[in-house]
Amino acid sequence: MSTRREITAHISSVKFETITAEKVSTYFGQNTFSEEIMKRRVPASVFAAFKNWQATGTQLSATEADAVANAMKEWALDNGATSYTHWFQPMTGLTAEKHDSFISVNGTLQIIERFSRNNLIMSEPDASSFPSGGLRSTFEARGYTAWDPTSPAFIRETALGKTLTIPSAFVSYHGEALDKKLPLMRSENALAASSKRLLNHFRETPVTDVYSTCGAEQEYFLVDGGYYRLRPDLQLTGRTLIGASSPKGQQLEDQYFGSIKDRVLNYMMDVERECYKLGIPVCTRHNEVAPHQFEFAPIFEKSSLAADHNQLLMDVMQKTALKHNLVCLLHEKPFHGINGSGKHVNWSMGDNEGNNLLNPGKTPEKNEEFLSILTAIIHAVWKHSDLLRASIASAGNEHRLGAHEAPPAIMSIFLGRQLFDIVASLIKGESIDNRTMDMLKTGLENLPHFMQDQTDRNRTSPFAFTGAKFEFRACGSSANISTAVTVLNTIVAEAMDSISDKLDKAKGKSDKKLFKILQEMLIESQHILFEGNNYSKEWQQEAQRRGLPNVPNTAKALEAFITPKAFEVFGKYNVLNKVELESRYNIWVEHYNKVRIIEAHALEEIVQTQVLPSAYEFQVDIGNSLEVLKDMASDNSIPLPIHAVDDRKEMFARLTEDIYQVRKHLHKLQDMLRVISLKDQVEQADYLYNDLAPHIERIRKHVDHLENTLPDSLWKLPKYRELLFNM
Repeated sequence: MSTRREITAHISSVKFETITAEKVSTYFGQNTFSEEIMKRRVPASVFAAFKNWQATGTQLSATEADAVANAMKEWALDNGATSYTHWFQPMTGLTAEKHDSFISVNGTLQIIERFSRNNLIMSEPDASSFPSGGLRSTFEARGYTAWDPTSPAFIRETALGKTLTIPSAFVSYHGEALDKKLPLMRSENALAASSKRLLNHFRETPVTDVYSTCGAEQEYFLVDGGYYRLRPDLQLTGRTLIGASSPKGQQLEDQYFGSIKDRVLNYMMDVERECYKLGIPVCTRHNEVAPHQFEFAPIFEKSSLAADHNQLLMDVMQKTALKHNLVCLLHEKPFHGINGSGKHVNWSMGDNEGNNLLNPGKTPEKNEEFLSILTAIIHAVWKHSDLLRASIASAGNEHRLGAHEAPPAIMSIFLGRQLFDIVASLIKGESIDNRTMDMLKTGLENLPHFMQDQTDRNRTSPFAFTGAKFEFRACGSSANISTAVTVLNTIVAEAMDSISDKLDKAKGKSDKKLFKILQEMLIESQHILFEGNNYSKEWQQEAQRRGLPNVPNTAKALEAFITPKAFEVFGKYNVLNKVELESRYNIWVEHYNKVRIIEAHALEEIVQTQVLPSAYEFQVDIGNSLEVLKDMASDNSIPLPIHAVDDRKEMFARLTEDIYQVRKHLHKLQDMLRVISLKDQVEQADYLYNDLAPHIERIRKHVDHLENTLPDSLWKLPKYRELLFNM
């Protein structure tokens, strides 16, 4: 029996002890050093200073910082932690940490636990081995992690110990951002300042705080661990580089919201429990469209905390899967021919009074504040659609965008009929009619009636208004959401300032002046609005006519970060300077190239060592059977079908042709990889997209044909039908 058949025969759920059900509220955040815990463990004056630091940026005194550090240490020790780490998000796209023990030696050489303000506020990892895109030379090793007090410290548990984990920013020796979190926090400050300025044109009581909020829907695949270990492509690249389609995929649409298998449900519950202990408010779980594809979704939080929690969620998901002999795949397109995985970033804004600033209210046509913010967002996405596209550009997402229910690389906005009609009236300068929401009736009186939402949901739009929030659906499942939210915050801040500038110039707000300003901005940006099917070819043609960019190429999309327009907007709001933007472009292009080259080498190895040997074996079998048939055909006493020998010859010829084509294309692949090594990073990216990627697909075409030709017993790699339907 082959290894993959043995795995198939013995797939079963991991056995766990039954967990006594507990109210989530009794243990939610138990591993988090929340403000409530801090308040109980530090003097009132210290807690007040801490809150003032968060609100105004006024630094804690040395004494106050020591009090917080000591309280955090004692809490961690009380909960079994023996070490601590600054946890940060470098430009690798992952998280990073360096652990230090609490232990120290006093003057009498006795071991004591010590954790000072210096240990809390700053740590000094070696920055030289992290991607810096030219910000730091290899020999310039120093970098700093700086405690982020807006995100609570937490305890990470393993079977044999616990670690106090301190969310941090990561900066170079000269203060440039080496991570994804610091620009996000800077963009939050920019958004707050611009929002307060605009809102104070409408409110009698000054607004003291505005912030963006976010909830990231996390899609993912699960595969059995046994199959995963037999797929080198999944292990090395996160996606299947070869694999013939299963006869059944997602055609029947029976997976979406379907009954969740016990093995998967146990995994989901395990993930949720770990998340709740860390204070991550996961609230939704369900089957997604593709087989073995699923989703978690959280409750909205402030964006910087939501970004931290999403990074933690992905880590928890992957580690928990291993406990269940499963593997969690976060690649945007792990399987060819079925849906990929996105991370729908639901984005909104809130203020110090608890208002959702994207809530249209019952009469949005009269809500001047909402209409002004809506106009700012529309104008921002129109003016900087290239930056928004660049914010979700990656090698993985390049496979997903525009394929199987993923939004295209063309940025556009869906508003829904009610808001679209209001905006259209503003553009035309017409009076805006009040459109009331309808009661939705099912036709049965013993089922409840309820109010329709103000807008339908357009599942094809990359940036859709979905009721008091915008849903940025183009973000990839493995991405750190910080980059997308950083861009969104910054460009919206600029657009809101543009409205404020015009209002200031008009010397006072009146309805007539305001609507004239909004009308002008909407006329300028109206081409970004599209209410139809973003998947259609007609939309691509229409988008081109409107002048909207369509950039499926990742490296080309990333060029938006190094334009004068990008330098201006990010520099104006102190989010990223020119050097920081150029470094990010260099890092991301280099990362794209490395991923693509790894895929090429992995494909070559798999085909040479696993696919072709099986094909040769079958080729010999067919050749031998052909000789037998020839001998039998020469014996007139054995009745054979008249074309039996010709049929076997044709079979042998087709098999040999596939083998020849695979080998021919592999030789060319090797030549292409040598050519790539002689090019610079930008030339590499262009060559990889335009030349190497299509060539890899040619190899895959013939390999997948071999998979459907060879006997099942000779095919060593787990097939799609096993990866996607055996659990």
